[in-house]
Amino acid sequence: MKTEDTMNTQYDAIVVGSGISGGYAAMELCKKGYKTLVLERGRDVEHISDYETANDDNWDLPYNGRVPKKEIDAHYPKQNRLSWWVNQDNKPFINKDDEYPYEELSRFDWIRGHHVGGRSIMWGRHCYRWSDIDFEANKKEGIAIDWPIRYADIEPWYDQVETFVGVSGQAEGLKQVPDGKFLKPFELNCAEQDFREKVNAKYPERVVTPGRIANLSEYDPEVHLGTRGQCQTRNRCWRGCPFGAYFSSQSATLPVAHETGNLTVRPFSIAAEVCYDPKTQKATGVRVIDANTGEETVFTARIIFCNASTVGTTALLLNSRSERFPNGMGNDSGELGHNLMDHHYGMGAGGTYPGFEDVYYQGRKANGFYIPRFRNIDDETKRADYLRGFGYQGNISRGAHVPEETIGVELKETIFKPGPYNVSVACFGEMLPYHENRMFLDFEKRDQHGMPIITFDAKLRDNEMKLREDGVQCAVEMLEAAGVKNIWSYNDLTAPGACIHEMGTARMGSDPKTSVLNKWNQIHAVPNVFVTDGACMTSSGTQNPSITYMALTARAVDYADKQIKAGKL
Repeated sequence: MKTEDTMNTQYDAIVVGSGISGGYAAMELCKKGYKTLVLERGRDVEHISDYETANDDNWDLPYNGRVPKKEIDAHYPKQNRLSWWVNQDNKPFINKDDEYPYEELSRFDWIRGHHVGGRSIMWGRHCYRWSDIDFEANKKEGIAIDWPIRYADIEPWYDQVETFVGVSGQAEGLKQVPDGKFLKPFELNCAEQDFREKVNAKYPERVVTPGRIANLSEYDPEVHLGTRGQCQTRNRCWRGCPFGAYFSSQSATLPVAHETGNLTVRPFSIAAEVCYDPKTQKATGVRVIDANTGEETVFTARIIFCNASTVGTTALLLNSRSERFPNGMGNDSGELGHNLMDHHYGMGAGGTYPGFEDVYYQGRKANGFYIPRFRNIDDETKRADYLRGFGYQGNISRGAHVPEETIGVELKETIFKPGPYNVSVACFGEMLPYHENRMFLDFEKRDQHGMPIITFDAKLRDNEMKLREDGVQCAVEMLEAAGVKNIWSYNDLTAPGACIHEMGTARMGSDPKTSVLNKWNQIHAVPNVFVTDGACMTSSGTQNPSITYMALTARAVDYADKQIKAGKL
């Protein structure tokens, strides 16, 4: 995606950020005829040509794919706190901590990459709809504030987005994760299917289903627009997919936007401030710092979509101070920066799955199984010790077991003999929206571009701790029901951010006194500014959130377009 017409400063629409939601906003705006500028603070990434490691085998990578400790300590001490995240094959898409610093009053693992496409290049691709169990939970439990929308408001937008994205999955008829517009699933392998049947026999409410992912199990060129093709089951997704088989801004939304002739992408553009006109009570544009030269430019537009990710968007709004908004644009409620959430994991179980030694499987599919939430979804499943619930992602696979001392002919023979099946079940828990969990700007400290340093103060609390204990126990129960051998479990507490599903900080709500955005994702007091990334979330659910961000984005663009055509915006 080449940058075009970068000298122009006047546009119909500006989108800040080019990731999952930013790319979708740009596509929808361009399709509706709006000359749209996409601002990306990082470098450009060309589809295919900039996926440097996409076709490398592990032995082609330095250090067999690992990054030396000296390099980790120098550049990725926070990005690699989980020890497995930064590798030679995905390193080009991960920020260096020394170049993008942040502070913590309590630990927050802010995992990110600044480049065109953002984390849409590296995301896990799991796509699960929310239900009214999620949208109604805050109100029913008296937690935080009520969502201003319900499932019926977003259902048609899920339909639209899933059709375009291409989500493979299997209908199960579950009220907690409604079925969607699915492509054929990547089927469970023989051991996973056996696991499904045995778990269901003992725990009917616990459903083991193929993970619902944005990988094209089948390809329709009239529907899956952009530069896309069918998944090759290589499972090298976080390197960037040269086949366009998984959904990303590079493979899907930005190419479609580009074809309209209405798109301009401007990399190395740090959005520093959303400019405000007190006379019109609207935003007029975005002040941008060139990341290479330091030159400042103000780009103007009729509408602005903030999609810089949960933290990036809120940091931008907090830095957009004026006489009208001394504490950040739209912060009349004082909630901007608060209610920071993430999913939490680092808990689960595993073991050796018996049987099927005479059977193997083909390819390396990009998903395993998913077990949707089964706690606190109705009176029968209600828990007395904690609120909300958890889901699981896992897989069963087999590989060669080669003792370290094996060499020569024995080594060659051993590596062609697959070992036993091993099962892993990872639990993902919901985090409640606590006002005390927050991010803010330290205006006394500045980064290399003169921007105030982002500071985090968030942690898991008692409800999450009790949920974790049950999540681990339930995982062990299911493995036992399936006859798994050598079962082991773990509950290694992770900090917020580690799941890379950060949400909240500019929440939606019906009352401007307690929220930042209305039901259309507009800032209450600045109607031409929309926030449709994770910052808008009022609670966190247990489901991977990206498909919901895209549905909210499509809905908000449609609303903005209608308001403009009606002369109201």
